[in-house]
Amino acid sequence: PDLAGARDAALTPANLGSALARALPADAIVVDEGATSSLAFGLQSQGAAPHSMLSLTGRAIGQGLPCAVGAALACPDRQVVAVQADGSAAYTLQALWTAAREGLDVVVLLCSNRAYRILQIELGRSGIAEPGPKARALTTLDAPPLDWCALARGFGLPGERAHRIETLGALVDALDVAFAESGPHFLECAL
Repeated sequence: PDLAGARDAALTPANLGSALARALPADAIVVDEGATSSLAFGLQSQGAAPHSMLSLTGRAIGQGLPCAVGAALACPDRQVVAVQADGSAAYTLQALWTAAREGLDVVVLLCSNRAYRILQIELGRSGIAEPGPKARALTTLDAPPLDWCALARGFGLPGERAHRIETLGALVDALDVAFAESGPHFLECAL
């Protein structure tokens, strides 16, 4: 997609999907546990370079990062991209340590909406249009907010490889760097 004039746009699931589809290297493996934030990539990936998709299996919260590490270990000649929801990433964040230790070519796009969005959707499906304060508190990740880049650095990723991304242009630039360098990268995509 043409991104001219949109570089300063705030990140959304749609333009995150466009940026990834544009930048994705040929023969990459995309591990998708982005759930509510990754649907746009699935729709826009038809125009991306040929790649393999490993999708969310359902009922397995936190499978994305370990699956990405496994894919990178099994296929060291292929770029791996983990499109990861922040809520489920908290379950298995230690996979970043393995990626750093082994120098794996894994680019993590952490879709940071500071919520367990899928749980909020399920509350709505259950007929709870306006959850009370306790239910709302159980479905947010902002009290206290998680410092994802500090966590990534704490698990061994070099500081210059862990960034909080807030605009489309910053994501495009970070993807270009991440796909040009070997080793793990962690991009917290503020949605």
